Amino acid sequence: MKRERLAWLAANPRYTQRFVLAVGRRCRTSTIQDVAAEMDLHWDTVKEIDKLYMQEQLDLAGPPIPTAIGVDEISIGPGHSYRIVVSDLIRKRAIWFGGTDRTEASMDLFYASIPTEIRAGIRLVVMDM
Repeated sequence: MKRERLAWLAANPRYTQRFVLAVGRRCRTSTIQDVAAEMDLHWDTVKEIDKLYMQEQLDLAGPPIPTAIGVDEISIGPGHSYRIVVSDLIRKRAIWFGGTDRTEASMDLFYASIPTEIRAGIRLVVMDM
């Protein structure tokens, strides 16, 4: 069986590329429920389409190769539970979210997740911890 790839289809062949872009762009400024109501779709469908859109955006952006990073923490839920967020300051986007707290060991998880050559290219680190 031969299968032909059609450029106008999204990664999920049930949707066209234009439809995925339209729904994804709309999800950038509205909630999934609002987009579902506006486009007369089930919210699960909108959520899946938004995931396709976000994956395409990540593919277009390419892998992060930061030279300047910003490190901050965010609170997760009530109490004192934190995660670390690392952002590429040049491209102005988050590139890593993780750890179990605000410790050096959690920050080491970020450095362990990137290749040595990318790690060596980081020239500036800004922290607010």
